[in-house]
Amino acid sequence: MTDPGISVVICVYTEDRWEDILAAVSSVRAQSYPALETLLVVDHNPALKDRLARAYEETEDVRVLPNAGPRGLSAGRNTGIAASHGEVIAFLDDDAVAERDWLRRFAEGYADPRVMAVGGRTEPVWASGRRPAWFPEEFDWVVGCTYRGLPPGRVRVRNVLGGNASFRRTAFEAAGGFASGIGRDGDRRPLGCEETELCIRLTRARPDAVLLIDDRAVIHHRVPAPREHFAYFRTRTYAEGLSKALVARSVGAGEGLSSERRYATRVLPAGVARGLRDALLARPGGAGRAGAIVAGVLSAAGGYALGTLRARRNGTAFAPVPVPEDGEPIRRGAGPEAGAAAPARAERTRGGEPARGGGHG
Repeated sequence: MTDPGISVVICVYTEDRWEDILAAVSSVRAQSYPALETLLVVDHNPALKDRLARAYEETEDVRVLPNAGPRGLSAGRNTGIAASHGEVIAFLDDDAVAERDWLRRFAEGYADPRVMAVGGRTEPVWASGRRPAWFPEEFDWVVGCTYRGLPPGRVRVRNVLGGNASFRRTAFEAAGGFASGIGRDGDRRPLGCEETELCIRLTRARPDAVLLIDDRAVIHHRVPAPREHFAYFRTRTYAEGLSKALVARSVGAGEGLSSERRYATRVLPAGVARGLRDALLARPGGAGRAGAIVAGVLSAAGGYALGTLRARRNGTAFAPVPVPEDGEPIRRGAGPEAGAAAPARAERTRGGEPARGGGHG
């Protein structure tokens, strides 16, 4: 197996997740395939940045740096990409912990030079200790986790899921960075889809690119108590509809909704049928799961309709931005060239020697 150097980027924004952040970093440092470095990118929170800097001041493999762009997850990720040294950049949520072989599975995926991205499986850790009876597995993406309907094993996909994903550095050189104006922004409305838009843009720039999900690359993602309630479910599905409208406006509905059509016409009807069957068999939560699927579809459809109207009236609300050279500020995309590839970077090194390339199998 080839040995690509992997940098891990963890974007953080609040001291409320202090223990979670420490646990995430510890899980990276315990990997069977060691990370080249871990970068903690702090989103416009000087107090948190200073506290983390003190916590890791004597740790050579962990670096703390401020988000160099506008507030939000996309700019934070772009900051991490620009500051990293690995040939592969992996992203881990700040409230998740990775299993010991997480990076090893990613590295194996890059043995094929065509592979530009590898994602993994994200398992929910419910605050209450168990999945709410009404919460359908088909909607686990609502809480940032792998959902029923994704194919098992190591398979080719349209897009990876951002909280458990990795990209080859050349992917960003070809397609630019994560788009600003889409995705999470602290505690604001829980938008998403920034990784979907990037992956579609990447395959347009590199038609030969292969994107994979390997369900052996596992992380465990904490689901706080408020996200176990239907109010959050409804808000998140509505926000997803808004996000999908932006993506469809940017890349076209054909590519922007290709996976969603199969999900809506096959996976969700099967989920409703399963819930109704469970209700007839007097199994707990069956009717609730069926109803939640229907409600989630309607909520997402409403968000998509409104988002489409807004996008038509106002134009696309975000633009892809190039990943800058080290030391340069993150630029806000504003024109046709906003998604252009970033300039080629100097060859990265590992331990003073060239970092070795790799791909998948």
